[in-house]
This record gives sequence, C-alpha cells and structure tokens, in this order.
Amino acid sequence: MIVFDVKCGNDHAFEGWFADNATFQVQAEAGQIACPVCGDTSIEKTLMAPNVSTTKSSAKGVSTPAAEVPAAPSGDSVMLAHQKERAGQIMAMMRAVRDHVEQNFDNVGTKFADEAKKIHYGEAEKRNIYGQATKEQAQELVDDGIEFGQLPDVPKLDG
Repeated sequence: MIVFDVKCGNDHAFEGWFADNATFQVQAEAGQIACPVCGDTSIEKTLMAPNVSTTKSSAKGVSTPAAEVPAAPSGDSVMLAHQKERAGQIMAMMRAVRDHVEQNFDNVGTKFADEAKKIHYGEAEKRNIYGQATKEQAQELVDDGIEFGQLPDVPKLDG
C-alpha cells in the first residue's frame, strides 16, 4: 500500500491509500476518487515531503519530535466537518420550505384534515393550506386518496 497526498479541483487536500501508483492513476482518470469535503472527482497528487533521515542529520542527532509536527486532519475529522456543513445546509433548506408555506398558505390549525377533505370533495374553495393533523386523521386522508405532505419541524431562528 502507498499513501498519496491529493487534492481536488477546489483545493481541498486529503490523503488516499492505494495499492500502487498505477492503481491511483486508473482510479483518478476514471473519476473513482471523490473529495470527502465537496465530492469533486477531479483529483491530483500534491507534493509530498517524505521523512528521510540523512547521514548528516543522523550524525548530529537532529530530529523533529513527532509532537512538534502538526498532524494532518484525519479523514474522519474532514468528513465530520463536511457532515456538519451539509447538516447546516439541509436545515436552512428545510427552514426555507417551512417559511414559504407559512407565508403563502392558509393556516387552518387543527382543522387541517376536515378542511383538506372539504377542498378535495369540492365543498370549499381550492387553495393551499397547512395545519395540524393527528396520525389517525392523516391515515384517513391517505385512505380517502387525499394527497398532502408533512412540513419539516425545524426551530425558528428568531427564537
């Protein structure tokens, strides 16, 4: 196995383990290597600084203690940071959906199931509504062939 320091087209650096250089080349050219941060498959090797001891430094007893060498972020920490970023983006999208519905639909509160049935059967004006329904009421709507969706339950930013 060989470890290469690589980066994507967006300059996110990470390391990859490969059987050999040829395996890296084949996988990189086929787009089989993806950046753990952004998913970009345009990957290339970066310059690596191997830890090579020379006779001169060995003779002087010069070495760099491991504690002084900054550790590269592990794949797990890079992935965790990416997941947190994605989670924030997903929360923002869910909040935007909820905000759009609250601003553009009629809130019928706990009368949602009854109002949805009236609209479905032509007994009330056709319009977009939102509100609350119990599990039993939701099942009745499904049984009656009435389509509806559930809004994401996300906390509001303004408290």
